[in-house]
Amino acid sequence: MHGEAVGRTFFDDKVILVTGGTGSFGKKIVAKLLKTTGARKVIVFSRDELKQYEMQQLYRGQDRIRFFIGDVRDYERLFRAFDGVDFVVHAAALKQVPAAEYNPFEAVKTNINGAQNIIEAAINQRVERVIALSTDKACAPVNLYGATKLVSDKLFVAGNAYSGAHRTRFAVVRYGNVVGSRGSVVPLFRQLAASGTLPITDPRMTRFWITLDQGVDFVMDSLERMHGGELFVPKIPSTKVTDLAKAIAPDADIDVIGIRPGEKLHEEMITVHDSRSTVDMGEYYVVQPEMEWFAKNPLDGCPVPDGFHYSSDKNEKWLTADELAEMIEGV
Repeated sequence: MHGEAVGRTFFDDKVILVTGGTGSFGKKIVAKLLKTTGARKVIVFSRDELKQYEMQQLYRGQDRIRFFIGDVRDYERLFRAFDGVDFVVHAAALKQVPAAEYNPFEAVKTNINGAQNIIEAAINQRVERVIALSTDKACAPVNLYGATKLVSDKLFVAGNAYSGAHRTRFAVVRYGNVVGSRGSVVPLFRQLAASGTLPITDPRMTRFWITLDQGVDFVMDSLERMHGGELFVPKIPSTKVTDLAKAIAPDADIDVIGIRPGEKLHEEMITVHDSRSTVDMGEYYVVQPEMEWFAKNPLDGCPVPDGFHYSSDKNEKWLTADELAEMIEGV
């Protein structure tokens, strides 16, 4: 993984652009790229000028960072932004499940049309590598957000065929809930802890859990190891939502409010159908594309067993309430 001291890295002298660069993930990976690599330039691409202004204040006098106002829905703006870029980390998305249900056209424009724009602009500007962030909700989706991200994943994998003789390669990273990201349950539980009651949709509910730092490290590692077409899935622990509530407010009462529309009892990151092309690489899995151009150079991982599926309720790794408390302490 990437340490805190700048040494020789895969990112040295490269220009890296991060879409959604003012979001929770975007800010963290930008900071890490500037601190731990010799990247020549890091470009923050996002559509919110206020968030960009606030982020700029943190980097006064830093000459390796640039800020670019734009929307992934706008191909021409992406084409201009990608000029001279080596790597793209695509983190921009409409990701709130209820918001996507109520604003489906908007979710499609950003998450699907935006993915197509990223792919076409990257190929046309001869970007070397693009890695896109996915979500466990894209696996066997039951809500619109997950469905749009599944389409996005398919587009990025297929982008390697569209690239043709161009050098651009695309891959996807899929992981679970991020501790403390904007709009997540941790800030909500903390806000409600003083009331003495925490709302839980179902006491049986489980989720995959990862810290922002772990997510950033996994994306950077995957960007380095990718050949093009892979869907990278880290091996991360699960947690029970009831244990999360105990970790944040041990004495609070639990109010069971029922599962919301578009919500699963357990999340899944690799389905039984995906498992046919999935290999175990040790600390992570890779779902390989079932396409002729990839089949010629399969990965040397260990094929997973027949019937394998990776879901939060069948996980081998579980976080206790104490481990959760330690994990969220710095969030």
